[in-house]
Amino acid sequence: VLAGAGSGKTRVITQKIAHLIETCGYEARNIAALTFTNKAALEMRERVAKLLKEPGQAKQLTVSTFHSLGVQILRREANAIGLKDRFSIMDSDDCFAIVQDLAVTTDKAVIRRIQNAMSLWKNALLSPDAALAQAKDDDEAQAARIYRNYLATLSSYQAVDFDDLILKPTRLLASNDDVRNRWQNRLRYLLVDEVQDTNACQYELLKLLAGPREAFTAVGDDDQSIY
Repeated sequence: VLAGAGSGKTRVITQKIAHLIETCGYEARNIAALTFTNKAALEMRERVAKLLKEPGQAKQLTVSTFHSLGVQILRREANAIGLKDRFSIMDSDDCFAIVQDLAVTTDKAVIRRIQNAMSLWKNALLSPDAALAQAKDDDEAQAARIYRNYLATLSSYQAVDFDDLILKPTRLLASNDDVRNRWQNRLRYLLVDEVQDTNACQYELLKLLAGPREAFTAVGDDDQSIY
């Protein structure tokens, strides 16, 4: 559904969720609604509760950000990707410190540039080797080499960063049939708000979750697209 600002896009999702539960026979626990902020997710759950004959059903819904859903998948499936289920999630300061050590520099602008490049590569599903192959100059090549060492460092710490919360579930679902089938059967209908803001990695995760059932509703405004 493509529609402009203030035209009721989020209302489409809340009404659709109520329709799926009240009319179509979907179990609330099999529905996932994804948005981009925790505040939006909380408001969406509250609005759905007001529409349902049994408001308590709203608590069974998965209403979250992409990253929160990614955490759920990784906690449940940690063993499948070689992580302990109590793996750490590094914040931006932790990641800054790792890059600073690997780049052997205290120049904040250089460190931020490398961090930004790594984030864009992860969001585009690019490996360090692919990033190095695409490097346009020495700076990008250096960043790609640091990217490889950065991933190895996170792995040794049993840790992930913010971008990994989307990237690792996406790669896991793409490569593991059992895990993919489990999540496709658990989340039988997907709804996405502000779909114009999804990057390549988030879009791939949506496709993997939807699977052959292809049961989803996405709303957004392509005139507001940032990717």
